[in-house]
Amino acid sequence: MYQELINKKRKLALVGLGYVGLPIALGFAKKISVIAFDISSKRIEMMKKGIDPSNELEKEAFDGCDIVFTDSLEVLREASFFIVAVPTPVDEHNIPDLNAVKSASETIGKVVKKNDYVVFESTVYPGCTEEDCLPVVEKISGLKNITDFKSGYSPERINPGDKTHTLSKVIKVVSGCDAESLEEIAKVYELVAEAGVHKASSIKVAEAAKIIENTQRDLNIALMNELSIIFEMMNINTYEVLEAAGTKWNFLKFQPGLVGGHCIGVDPYYLTYKAQKLGYHSQVILAGRNINDNMANRVAQKVVMHIIKTVGNVKTAKVLVKGATFKENVSDIRNSKVADVVIALQKFYLHVDVEDPFADSDQLKHEYGFGLVNNIANDYDAVIITVPHKAYQQLDDNYFAGITNKDAMIADLKGTYRNKISTRTYWSL
Repeated sequence: MYQELINKKRKLALVGLGYVGLPIALGFAKKISVIAFDISSKRIEMMKKGIDPSNELEKEAFDGCDIVFTDSLEVLREASFFIVAVPTPVDEHNIPDLNAVKSASETIGKVVKKNDYVVFESTVYPGCTEEDCLPVVEKISGLKNITDFKSGYSPERINPGDKTHTLSKVIKVVSGCDAESLEEIAKVYELVAEAGVHKASSIKVAEAAKIIENTQRDLNIALMNELSIIFEMMNINTYEVLEAAGTKWNFLKFQPGLVGGHCIGVDPYYLTYKAQKLGYHSQVILAGRNINDNMANRVAQKVVMHIIKTVGNVKTAKVLVKGATFKENVSDIRNSKVADVVIALQKFYLHVDVEDPFADSDQLKHEYGFGLVNNIANDYDAVIITVPHKAYQQLDDNYFAGITNKDAMIADLKGTYRNKISTRTYWSL
């Protein structure tokens, strides 16, 4: 398979062209022939023009690529090595939503042929690829995994907004359904993973590795969030404590904050869901999730308490929320916990304005019921800086004084303006 891809006698296909699939497709297209498939014809038309719908890649990333963008199954059928990179979110009850990955498995089942390869990148719980996805491919195609086609799993490690740890610079974990497939899949991924590949012993091991990468981060941030609660009761600034502790060589440098997005705030639920199915109720992981999921309410309550103390009537108060995306310097609003802060404030009948240099107002309104303001006012009773976008880095005390009333609170969740705000009440996690 590898040699035929190199010689362009066969083609590789990416199914799902979001923030994960597109850079992988373009990376491979620098070396081999690629078919880039997505069910959204609108997104396909944008990519044909060299536009990344996720706003992560510049137009130059499309240059010099042997790639065809399509939503046609007939075109997809021309491929022999399929990579699936579709979203795997959770529903409103934090239960894994496998609709997209199962739908993609059905698509693969319609086009896969004997001797083809099928590799999943979507984040799932251990066992999902072999127990939930491949049976769908087999049922639709009439072919058997291992016997008729080969399969594998290689967890995505794309980090939105990160221009340093890009696809080529991060070690790629790979796995296969047998020894032969592992070697072929590893060689194929070595085309784009300049940092090298790590060969996992099984598909389940590779799936589990991805899950715990983000579960570990989630738990560490949960610890920081809990510490911020404790330190506030002690009248100690959390960031000053972390700065002091961080002078030790082995101290892990995590910070408190809102935990949203489609990885850290989602992936742990896939692991705890599978554990529950096996009869084990997670204690540590779910405790961390509970702390992080409640941080939005904590922020809202802190702001409301200040407004009640200084303004009195919350119905006349105004709050500005700066930042609506799930993390800094990206346009992605999926599972943004900033929305939880806004909704919690609105429940107290506060007037809330939201602004963000990266987010799309229409997307926010469709997803969460509120949009962005065109003009910032000058009489806010509180300003909440939720994500430290680069556009906010140079803001100072004069700026905040100019848009707020004299008794206003500046709630700086990431400690960006620590020791820089003197004319307004300052608070951080």
